[in-house]
Amino acid sequence: MNSKGTVVVGMSGGVDSSVTAYLLKEQGYNVIGVTMQIWPADQEDEKVGGCCSLSAVNDARRVADKLDIPFYVMNFRDLFEIEVIDYFTNEYLQGRTPNPCIACNKKIKFEGFLEKARGLGADYVATGHYARIEYNQEKQRYLLKKAEDDNKDQTYALYNFTQEQLAHTLLPLGDYTKPRIREIATALGLRVANKPDSQEICFVPNDNYKEFLESRVGKNKFKPGPFLDTKGNVLGTHQGLPNYTIGQRKGLGIALGYPVYVVSLDYEKNAVILGKDEEVYQSNLIANENNFIMFDKLEEPMEITAKIRYSAKPAPALLSPLAGGEVQLSFAEPQRAITPGQAVVYYQDDYVVGGGTIIKGF
Repeated sequence: MNSKGTVVVGMSGGVDSSVTAYLLKEQGYNVIGVTMQIWPADQEDEKVGGCCSLSAVNDARRVADKLDIPFYVMNFRDLFEIEVIDYFTNEYLQGRTPNPCIACNKKIKFEGFLEKARGLGADYVATGHYARIEYNQEKQRYLLKKAEDDNKDQTYALYNFTQEQLAHTLLPLGDYTKPRIREIATALGLRVANKPDSQEICFVPNDNYKEFLESRVGKNKFKPGPFLDTKGNVLGTHQGLPNYTIGQRKGLGIALGYPVYVVSLDYEKNAVILGKDEEVYQSNLIANENNFIMFDKLEEPMEITAKIRYSAKPAPALLSPLAGGEVQLSFAEPQRAITPGQAVVYYQDDYVVGGGTIIKGF
């Protein structure tokens, strides 16, 4: 038995999780590979690039054989259906833009998966995420730190970690760049060395949200309603709130002689509010469902930087506590397309302070 303990690696069949398993074995852990089965029973598709397809299991199994580690498939279908797919569908129907990868990380990968792994007697779980976990002696807390490779940093999607989860999670890729990981996979002779990264949401076929949502809830949920300007004047008719997202310009099907953008979605009125580009910018937001990593609770205002989407640059802001666990964020410069339902993540230097779900911008 290896002295460092047993780690269950979530293997998606991609290059990142494959090299994760290799690195941990090299570091002296007793490694077990597991693919989380989350695709619906009727969707045994062969989608290349999806981390949920049957082909992903075959790729992961081949890698496990090559690394000479045990490999299993664990069934997370029901949990995934409830915590990710139902959440995704309900958010869209209420005029919000969900973030299913964050829900999956929180509920499946670091809650459900860790629970099952520890039930098997494992000490840790590991994934191929690009981020770093450190223990801070002074704070007596685990901290989440940005990856070495800024282009691949995935801390935005990981802000929901609890102290207990951080203590039992290993993220070995945080110190590497993506090209280096591909080099390692190539040197090992892994067939997945040049496999493309998965881009789309894994459970939405062909990245077609509308078709997917209609298949889940029926077309009658896509009720047409008014396009309004920011003063409340009717400009036309939209095709149902789930078809639109804040900041959108293309595909509105409306011509006003000047460029217009979606400024907000009004669920109560079933209205899509349109405006000029400058009206898409806001300086403040309110977020709920906050999770803090640096401390248990935000007690007083603090200067941070924040990201309102995965691809955004962190922007300076003041983070202030409100009643009921909500926070207000006031940016030094207005931000484009603050979108309810999306995550906002708070940073200090390279460390994640915490994050929450945007409920409104203003």
